[in-house]
Amino acid sequence: MKNILFDFISKYVSLTDDEKNALLDLDIFRSVKKGTTLLQEGQKSKDSYFVLKGCIRTYYLIDGEEKTTAFYTEMEVLTPPCVISKTPSDYYVSCVEDTILTVSNSDIEAETNRKFPKFDTMCRVLSEELLAKQRIDFDAFKTSSPEQRYLNLIQKRPDLIQRVPQHQLASYLGIKPQSLSRLRARILEKKN
Repeated sequence: MKNILFDFISKYVSLTDDEKNALLDLDIFRSVKKGTTLLQEGQKSKDSYFVLKGCIRTYYLIDGEEKTTAFYTEMEVLTPPCVISKTPSDYYVSCVEDTILTVSNSDIEAETNRKFPKFDTMCRVLSEELLAKQRIDFDAFKTSSPEQRYLNLIQKRPDLIQRVPQHQLASYLGIKPQSLSRLRARILEKKN
């Protein structure tokens, strides 16, 4: 798994052997079982997650119903807003699949950035890319119909269709599971 991380980092900065060893010494790799809750509503956390293998999701619990807001799969990073604001979390983070991830926190990141300034640069670039992607995704969600959202999902993240339970996918698309079933049938009918 360390090679997956190093390959990803190499897209942004080159690492010396000392820098690689310093990362390995941080003991940030975790294997987490499907269904594990990494963060609960109301909980404070300093942890950020980088998915090496598997899938995690964020969701709110509103009137007893889960409202999925995002899925994070291989090579995606999640820093919950509560980490930045130092307030209790408004939502949950849980594993959709058995997952291997890195877990770091602001203390680890500050120390690493102090020792190796190139990580600070890399983190800034990653943050800018993530912010731009989230803005585009948000705008696309707000301006599209449920059918357009589903077709967009098929085009941009087809792996989620197979990996994520239908009720979570429906919640993510902002519809009920029954509506997702009807939508799928309609799309299939149009193709035939």
